[in-house]
Amino acid sequence: MNFADKRKYEELAHINKALAHATRLFIVNKLDEKDYCVKELTEMIGADISTVSKHLTVLKNAGIIKDDKQGNCVYYKLQTPCVLSMFNCLANVIKSNQNR
Repeated sequence: MNFADKRKYEELAHINKALAHATRLFIVNKLDEKDYCVKELTEMIGADISTVSKHLTVLKNAGIIKDDKQGNCVYYKLQTPCVLSMFNCLANVIKSNQNR
């Protein structure tokens, strides 16, 4: 594996790690519906705001979401909706595993 390949796969691993948590998958799925502020996401998830903020930071650092401060609230938006196609693929894997 050359340097460029290694770098590419390291980046893919970084993005996969960011998505490798049920709460973060939930957040990505919700942000596909519309933009949400931290308070709204916190209420939906049922966790404290610091925990939700950490999840949002992981997703933001991976380039999956972006934020936009509006007044006293920070709204989050799905920056790369293409990750949702991966959700569909994974749902097919689950379905296939259930049919074994």
